[in-house]
Amino acid sequence: MTRHSTTRQVAAALGIVLVLVGVIQGATVRPAEAAAAHAPISGAGSTWSSNALDQWIRNVFSNYQWKISFGANGSSAGRQEFANGTKDFAVSEIPYDLAGSDAADPRPSRPLAYMPIVAGGTAFMYNLQIGGRRVTNLRLSGEVVAKIFANQITVWNDPAIAADNPGLKLPAIPIVPVVRSDGSGTTAQFTTWMRQQHPNVWNKFCQDAGRGSSCGITSNFPIVAGSRAIGQSGSNSVAGYVANPQRVGSITYVEYSYALNARYPVAKVLNAGGYYTEPTASNVAVALLGSRINEDPSSRDYLTQNLTGVYNSADPRTYPLSSYSYMIVPTTADYGFSAGKGRTLADFASYFLCEGQQQAETLGYSPLPINLVQAGQAQMLKIPGGDPQVKGINQCNNPTFSPDGSNRLANTAPMPADCDKVGPVQCTKGTGGAQDTETATSNGAAGGDDAAAGGPGGAAGPGGEAAAGDGSTIGADGEVQLAYAEPQSLPAKGLGIPLTVLMVTIGLALLVFAMVPPLAGTRRRARRSGVPPPW
Repeated sequence: MTRHSTTRQVAAALGIVLVLVGVIQGATVRPAEAAAAHAPISGAGSTWSSNALDQWIRNVFSNYQWKISFGANGSSAGRQEFANGTKDFAVSEIPYDLAGSDAADPRPSRPLAYMPIVAGGTAFMYNLQIGGRRVTNLRLSGEVVAKIFANQITVWNDPAIAADNPGLKLPAIPIVPVVRSDGSGTTAQFTTWMRQQHPNVWNKFCQDAGRGSSCGITSNFPIVAGSRAIGQSGSNSVAGYVANPQRVGSITYVEYSYALNARYPVAKVLNAGGYYTEPTASNVAVALLGSRINEDPSSRDYLTQNLTGVYNSADPRTYPLSSYSYMIVPTTADYGFSAGKGRTLADFASYFLCEGQQQAETLGYSPLPINLVQAGQAQMLKIPGGDPQVKGINQCNNPTFSPDGSNRLANTAPMPADCDKVGPVQCTKGTGGAQDTETATSNGAAGGDDAAAGGPGGAAGPGGEAAAGDGSTIGADGEVQLAYAEPQSLPAKGLGIPLTVLMVTIGLALLVFAMVPPLAGTRRRARRSGVPPPW
């Protein structure tokens, strides 16, 4: 073999390595270059929505390297920070200047649009035991719920609670309502329901709290002097308080997701159809069929919700405290909102309105129906600098979508079990994050098989404590440590460092295998001929 032929083989091997390096650079550098066009953005607001939002933020960073931060500091704080321009977006359960509110919350001068983000149910997570064993199948009528938080029912064996629970001999211990101490959209949703559905209870409570003979919707829950109510800031804190095994007798209002994460039960609430239900994804989907949406695109409150039809739906599957939350987005490039930020926010909206909704049920929420997704897609086009992909029915991959435009999740929602109907029989199966834990009949009444209930469950440990193990969410101090679903698989935009190193190693190995045989052969021939080798 001549020096020239050896050189050609070496050059060919080097060419292979260079091609591999080029492929690697094309796979790893281009995403970084594309990501550079997506400027970092920050938002603040709803703790009710934050479990879903945080998961989606992790998903898009993992797959696209979009940098999005969100501070779950409560809807009121989020709306204020968006209004003064310190945040690029906010998330809230209520709009600005809510009709019937007892506090000033004027719409800001900053131009904005409301975009639906996720649906769910405000649940009543509780910590209760009978004879040292955990109760997981509690039922409550709406009036009883209102009276518990309005300081009018104060012990667990109250006759009104007993009437809801014929299968339970409830203990004579105090009820400890745990409420939000910060400005909260969850509180606003809850007090909207109480004010509309149980005005006498709510107005008396307002009077006792020193807010006059009647009061409106409020984001700041009143606490009556001398009551056992405990105030905690944020959904994580109210859930963490109730989930502490030492705080038996406590109950709070919080998004269903937090009860699932904490492995704690929620009360089934009596609906207008005569059944006690919990806020599963399908029950929320059915309930929101009764929501009346502001569908006037020229209205400044376009897409905001009126939930009267949800509260009063006679469908047996309805969970009466169902709703959805909004992302508040800018519609003009001011307050430092750049085109790069607009691209990130619009693309993020395109993601969570479709693919992100696939994880809603796993996270304890309900995916948005088709009408809200389509309206949200119209809103995201108003974000300055954005150029998002608008996906139709066949591309959106939302679990509620069906080809005829109806809500697939609501259409397939199961009917509640017979033992969930008002009457002398009570289901024994657990709810929420404790649905694998049955509560035996303790009051001589007949129990039943709650086969229709759904959602992830968790077993209780000794003494009613949340079970440890995979996904355990209760810390030593009783605080909830949020557990999230794994990010879903999205199209990869880069190979990552481990794969890059592997490909470079393979390329170098190919180079060695290509070079060694011809070089060794040339050296042997050189020795035989007595001519020095060419190196």
